[in-house]
Amino acid sequence: MLNKDLKPEEFQRVDMRVGTVVNAEFFEEAIKPALKLWVDFGEKIGTLKTSAQISEKYTPETILDKQVIAVVNFPSKQIANIKSECLILGALEKDGVIVISPDAEVANGTKIS
Repeated sequence: MLNKDLKPEEFQRVDMRVGTVVNAEFFEEAIKPALKLWVDFGEKIGTLKTSAQISEKYTPETILDKQVIAVVNFPSKQIANIKSECLILGALEKDGVIVISPDAEVANGTKIS
């Protein structure tokens, strides 16, 4: 059942931006299979690190240079030896996560609304 109690102003507090993956590597220290990603969100926000459990569908080579959509205003979270500074958005499927990305290139840091 859908929760329809969420107010529009609550959703608007979530800051989602477009960024480009500029570095990626397997996250060997993670308990669950994951990738370490460095995402460039443009001059105002800069490059943020994150851990993403997307290794069922992506390798460091296939995610590199891909534009992604991420939440950039959640508190940082320590995951093993990396401080995750953003949350990459994806669609959950039975066999892994499909990263959400724009269908045309846009400027890094572009706000999602």
